[in-house]
Amino acid sequence: MGRLRGCLWLTAGLVVALIAGLVGFLVLTRASAQRAGPEQAAAMPEVDVVVAARSVAVRSVLTNEDLQLTKLPVNAAPGGAVSRLEDAVGKITLVDLYAGEVILSQRLLDPNVITGDGRLALFVTENEVLVAVPANQLLTQLNILKPGDHVDLLFSLDIPVQTGAQAASEEKRVTFALLQNLTIAAIIRSGASAENPQAGVPQALLLAVDPQDALVLKHVIDSGAIADVALRAPGVERPFPVEPVDMDYVIDQYRLPTGPIR
Repeated sequence: MGRLRGCLWLTAGLVVALIAGLVGFLVLTRASAQRAGPEQAAAMPEVDVVVAARSVAVRSVLTNEDLQLTKLPVNAAPGGAVSRLEDAVGKITLVDLYAGEVILSQRLLDPNVITGDGRLALFVTENEVLVAVPANQLLTQLNILKPGDHVDLLFSLDIPVQTGAQAASEEKRVTFALLQNLTIAAIIRSGASAENPQAGVPQALLLAVDPQDALVLKHVIDSGAIADVALRAPGVERPFPVEPVDMDYVIDQYRLPTGPIR
């Protein structure tokens, strides 16, 4: 009986020792894993990726204000992720973008890419038409403008006016803002190629406009108006409340003398 009792106590002790050893092993393993986790995460290489700084609607031209640069572990960066801001600025979005979303190259359209048939890869909505404006403005010739910029089209035009009791007509030059907040889709250059689309002298600005605005633009250009382009600040898209200007406006605004010179 005493020998049996001793065997039972020995067996129980061995069982307790095994349980204690197993518990200790699990605790040490978990602690080691917790310590190794941050070290492994810190050792994971990171890459630069461009993400959306705010929500951007489809068919928008990306600006610096729409984007920001961040870092992701190399195994977390999706395929096609854009790694440089300059590779996304000026591109057209093919999908809606949300704040914090990684920018993928396959979801962007480059308005300056020349395809195999020699055409530019432009994006025009179903409610717009593409028009070309001669690039003889000083801002264009100085290479200040680039695709994605927002511009206003300014014109000076001689219009007929009636004067005197006999209603005789004469021409009077008026300067006005014809269209505001247009996005430059592309700049056509002589000598440009697929390898170097920025080479050559600017020949025309391509603009996507409302069909009715396209007719107005053509009529004014065909009437011999002098065109110019005003570049807007990034992100400024509101209409500017400007008035047409003629010589009477200038005289009244700056109180210029109009009497005989003494």
